[in-house]
Amino acid sequence: MLALARPTPRLPNQYYPDDENVRQYVSAQIRQLSPDRSSRAAMGKTSMRQNISYSVEPIDKSIRRSASTVTGKSTPNAASPTEPDDPTSTTSGATAKPRALQRSNTDVGPRRQSSPEKPDITEEWEMRHGYDEQYNSTKYLEHLSSTFFMYYTDKRHETGGKPRQEDPNHNASQWRMRDRLKTVSAALIMCLNIGVDPPDVVKTNPTAKLECWIDPTPTIGTNSKTMEQIGKKLQEQYEGLSIRVRYKQYLDPSVEETQKFCKSLRRNAKDERILFHYNGHGVPMPTPSGEIWVFNRNYTQYIPVSLYDLQIWLGAPSLYVFDCSNAGNIIANFDRFVEKHEEEDAEARKKDPNLQFPAHGDNIQLAACGKTESLPTNPNLPADLFTCCLTTPIDISLRFFLLNNPLPCKLNLKDVARIPGRLAERRSPLGELNWIFTAITDTIAWNLLPRATFKKLFRQDLMVAALFRNFLLSERIMRANGCHPMSVPSLPETHNHPLWQAWDLTIEMVLAQLPAMIAAEDGGPPYEYVHSEFFTDQLTAFEVYLAQGAPNQEAPDQLPIVLQVLLSQVHRLRALILLSRFLDMGAWAVNLALTIGIFPYVLKLLQSAAFELKPVMIFIWARILAVDGACQADLIKDNGYQYFLTMLNPSAQLPVPNQSEHRAMSAFIIAMFCRGFSQGQTVCLSPELIETCISHFQDAENPLLRQWSCLCISMLWADFPEAKWVGIRCQAHQKLCDMAADPVPEVRAAALHALNNFLGIPDLTTQVVHYEECVASMIMGMTKDGNSMVRRELLVLFSTYVKRYQNKFLVAAFEQLIEEKEFLVESEDKQNWNPQHGSLSRRSSQPGSDDEDNMQRVSKGSIQRTMWMHILILSIDPHPEVAQDARLIVDYLHEALLASPLGLKAQPLMNDIVRLSRRAATSKPPVASRQPSATPNGRRTPMSGSPAPPALPRNESYLSAGMRRTASIATAMMQLPFVGSAKQSQPPQTMPANQNHLGGPKRSRVPEEWSRPPDVYDLESKPKAYIKAKCPKPRGFQKHDPSSAPVLPLKSGFFDWSIEYFGEPQMRPNEPDEPGSDDYNKKLWRRSRNEKVLNCTQPLKGVAGASPWDVPAGFFNNGSQPVKMSFHQFEDHLAIADDHDSICIWDWTNHTRLCRFSNGNPPGSRISEARFINEDDSALLLTGSSDGVVKIFRNYESDKDIELVSAFRALTNLVPSNKSSGLVLDWQQGQGRLLVAGDVRYIRVWNAATEICINNITARSSCPITSLTHDAVEGSTLIAGYGDGTIRVFDQRIRPQEAMVRVWRKHNQFITDVHMQRGGVRELVSGCRDGEVKLWDLRWKDEVRTIRAVDTTGTGAAAARGAALRGLTVHEHAPVFAAGTSTHSLNLFNMNGTPLNVLNPTIPSPYAVTHFLQSHRHTPMASAAFHPHRMVLAGGAVGSGWSNVWRCRGVEGVEEKI
Repeated sequence: MLALARPTPRLPNQYYPDDENVRQYVSAQIRQLSPDRSSRAAMGKTSMRQNISYSVEPIDKSIRRSASTVTGKSTPNAASPTEPDDPTSTTSGATAKPRALQRSNTDVGPRRQSSPEKPDITEEWEMRHGYDEQYNSTKYLEHLSSTFFMYYTDKRHETGGKPRQEDPNHNASQWRMRDRLKTVSAALIMCLNIGVDPPDVVKTNPTAKLECWIDPTPTIGTNSKTMEQIGKKLQEQYEGLSIRVRYKQYLDPSVEETQKFCKSLRRNAKDERILFHYNGHGVPMPTPSGEIWVFNRNYTQYIPVSLYDLQIWLGAPSLYVFDCSNAGNIIANFDRFVEKHEEEDAEARKKDPNLQFPAHGDNIQLAACGKTESLPTNPNLPADLFTCCLTTPIDISLRFFLLNNPLPCKLNLKDVARIPGRLAERRSPLGELNWIFTAITDTIAWNLLPRATFKKLFRQDLMVAALFRNFLLSERIMRANGCHPMSVPSLPETHNHPLWQAWDLTIEMVLAQLPAMIAAEDGGPPYEYVHSEFFTDQLTAFEVYLAQGAPNQEAPDQLPIVLQVLLSQVHRLRALILLSRFLDMGAWAVNLALTIGIFPYVLKLLQSAAFELKPVMIFIWARILAVDGACQADLIKDNGYQYFLTMLNPSAQLPVPNQSEHRAMSAFIIAMFCRGFSQGQTVCLSPELIETCISHFQDAENPLLRQWSCLCISMLWADFPEAKWVGIRCQAHQKLCDMAADPVPEVRAAALHALNNFLGIPDLTTQVVHYEECVASMIMGMTKDGNSMVRRELLVLFSTYVKRYQNKFLVAAFEQLIEEKEFLVESEDKQNWNPQHGSLSRRSSQPGSDDEDNMQRVSKGSIQRTMWMHILILSIDPHPEVAQDARLIVDYLHEALLASPLGLKAQPLMNDIVRLSRRAATSKPPVASRQPSATPNGRRTPMSGSPAPPALPRNESYLSAGMRRTASIATAMMQLPFVGSAKQSQPPQTMPANQNHLGGPKRSRVPEEWSRPPDVYDLESKPKAYIKAKCPKPRGFQKHDPSSAPVLPLKSGFFDWSIEYFGEPQMRPNEPDEPGSDDYNKKLWRRSRNEKVLNCTQPLKGVAGASPWDVPAGFFNNGSQPVKMSFHQFEDHLAIADDHDSICIWDWTNHTRLCRFSNGNPPGSRISEARFINEDDSALLLTGSSDGVVKIFRNYESDKDIELVSAFRALTNLVPSNKSSGLVLDWQQGQGRLLVAGDVRYIRVWNAATEICINNITARSSCPITSLTHDAVEGSTLIAGYGDGTIRVFDQRIRPQEAMVRVWRKHNQFITDVHMQRGGVRELVSGCRDGEVKLWDLRWKDEVRTIRAVDTTGTGAAAARGAALRGLTVHEHAPVFAAGTSTHSLNLFNMNGTPLNVLNPTIPSPYAVTHFLQSHRHTPMASAAFHPHRMVLAGGAVGSGWSNVWRCRGVEGVEEKI
């Protein structure tokens, strides 16, 4: 956020750090909002679906308006970008003066005298560089305060593109009824013996009489007819449940008949289920041992039938219904006889293992009452109340309600039977009752039963589901009449569920309208039935559940009701929308919906032509396939896949604004339909589909559509040559290669996935080879991609190509080994160069003496050779997963090389390379702290740009004892010294005494080291007990087992990882953005904390510019020499990088070390930069190394949880220079850009959102860039300091070749630092080795002020060995900077050049016996850093691991408050 400049009284020309200065600073009331907010990142995670712009960062209108300030279009003294050398020169003869510079009240330095070269400085105040408009713009400030961007926090950074590890015991298709059974036959046994009561039954008078709603009271000669009517009625009632079952009535059967028809049923049913319904109202009650009764042939005796025999006759699976008194005895004894059967079968199987026995265990039983309970005898109820509940639930429910209604009612039992309609007509009153009853009973079972039990009883068999659905009603009604129905498997109590009240209300609403309906039926006035609001109310309840966010992933009570609503066209659209919201909650919700039985409904709806259902159907199917992809065979039925092919076409219209997202879902569905399903590939194959996907490549607004269009093509032509030829005719492979420059990493990886599946046409003709070589050559540049997921996908393609053209790669690898050996011999000869003879002392054994060295390089210039070199480079990639994959390819190819006919010649080459590399490593001089990462004379080796590796262990080689797999060949390859420093590799050059390194005469009285980096001669500190720290790995990193042989091609997990997107919530905010969540509350707390820090520290800037900084605030031992320091803006974290490769994170307020880890630098390189990013929320730590590698770490403050987020090589081809600066970088939080430079001829701009290099700005100098900074307001201007003392200003909005808009040549020596403040008046400060510090304004040709920060006025050798500027650090908001010297001091000044104080860091003496603190004034300063907001400074010296922290005097109280 930009600061608000306030008018203040004039200040005197000179200031000194006394009390008067403090009062004047405080009276100025400088209240500026933090300018650092212009570089803040968003509090929420950026996701691909939210990122709708994928071009280079757009330029804000305000930036465009103020561009003239930088480019010089409206300022007379501005630079001309067309000038090739000195952009400060003007084309006109007269130079107009710019308007007077108005200084802000945070600048307290002396006023400069007016001169003809610069305008007069008035006493008015103004922001530097012309940024007043932005700082005073309310709209701009509000935009900055409300806009946050977070980088490297997407899912691809959290997972690395690796799919989640699925539970091996989890079956995605477990919702499917693999063992689906159906009831095919039913035996309806009616033992009524009408007219004769059983001996053990005492009936009341009056008593219940009705059997199947028929009065069986005998009349003369009608017993047999009545019995037949009852049997026929029972069959009709069961047919209402399931008409496909073969029913057979057995009226008063004998024991022989029972045995016969039971065996016949099992024989005909085979392995399907049999229904055995037993009505024992005319026979004795079951015995305590569970025996049931039938008759003899003459009906003179009751004959018991043992359960043991019945189980033998019927077998399993069977469904038993027992409607008789004391039915609980049967349930209690049934399993005992099953166990007895199983024991007998087991004994018999021991004697003869080949014997086959019928099953006995899969049985389901329903009983009307308990062991000692008799059936109800209420005359208003039927005698077979239990059977009526199971077969006619609506009729018995109406009767039960009417009998138990406490309110007066004009209806009688006969009127209830006159409710109009049929059960199958859902829009009729009777059909609606049946529909609601089904929804209620399903919901009760869903809420109370375990999922496995619900699936078995309510989804496996239609007959079982219907009976158990009605059994829930029987439990309610029978319990109200003194009976407790029983079942196996047993169910929990359901009679008191709250939904029964909803059922009573539904019946009451129907009965309330029944008189009017009866009157209309009898000829009265017409009456229109008012339908129930039950489903509308339940959908509203479901919507409330969704609004609450499904806490703890609890299943919604209304899910079965939503399923029933899909049957109604009236509520279907609303139900589908709510269902889609539920499925969006994740895979658990999809599994619940599939378990409840939604799949047949949504499959059937694909045949619907309803236009309004298409978007929601696409969404639902995308969620289903994301969880269970095994629905391909279902989609091919009735051409269901055509539904999505049609929607994928750009000409198809959808009734939603985000049509591209639904087309992306359609592409995903087609991709899943084709994945590994040859039938799906065949029916989808058409040029129209491929051309449709290609047309979506141009959709710049939706990367998800581009990604899945690529993956759709990938799945279409995977292992399908016909589809590949269709793609070739459509030029799909070329279009996919063009996607290598897509700004979204997921799209680039998807394109590589499709190109990988393109390889492998079986008929390897010349034309096919040409196509595949074109693909390989066009994507070769993606090895420099900044995203590790893309590079891993590229290696998968490389591995496929290597496997396909293995013989050619063997030749390329063999010739590379020959060149490797030649290079090592040449390097060794150069080291043995004899200056007396002026020539290299060649060895007697030349590398070209063998036949293999003299042969023509057949692979030179081939695509295989180029790819092999890229694979070797990727084998030392900074990201461990990328490097490991590349090493697997190298291992595989080297093993194949040794096993090939070339193996006899390859093995000696490998041994020679190992021998030469060891000898070179042991003969190397000590490594300096800074080394240019390049080969001598600019020669590039296969690993050019990589640091020099250490010597190989003695027990490792290319070949040893049959190729031991405990040592990776690729690792050995990585450790070979392909690259050395220029100083070590080049022959020594003799120069005249009066010539310097640049070939010119030496400057008098100027030390030579002033033209070089400050630490070029610093030796690496060697503490006595330095322990190498642990190197963090990416999340989920799995190290390859060295005992397992590498297998090609590599397996890609990108497609599975991409599928997860559709299994994650998309309709609701992420967890950190969800109000009330823990992450959201933490975010709010951090934001409040940040505001407090800003509000407390901004008023202190005036005090800081006039007070000494000498209050000790911390003193701790880092363990090794610090070279870079960085404070977190808001956390009490201080990151210190040492001169090895370790980083320590300190809590500087408590003086405790939080974490120590290794950056993983290869030998010869070091950490050159350390920055915090995303500091407004959960910060990440960014590090840069001198080998051009940038790494980003998460959870950097925890030794246990720290993880590598990203690692890539930001700079390659570093140029050797005697003024080497390694890698320098600057981070633009507001724009999400990383600026990197160093020993190269360009400034590279990386976009953090796209993770690709978006700009290569020409450096316009052969000297290395030593420092970078940028303006935090607009972010388009960057400033670079150079090793020759020049400072150049670049505008990123201009073409890279013309981006330089100004150059200052006022410094004469090596620029140590250049920095533009993020706050204050945005001073631009630079410092060079000779001790001069200059302040600049982008609008001026000359400096604003020059300050002598280091005393270098000595003469002769004293000056050369004496004081020099080692480093410069500037406070981001306060007008203060500190200059580190080579004489162990930190000199602090304000921006007017007024000295504040001098600090001498104290370190424990290495010679002292005790820990007495002494000052070592002979050791130079190694590093220093200001806190971005608080008035705190840290510093450390060379050769010491101790660091000091100081505060500004006069701010202690405020610091304690913070």
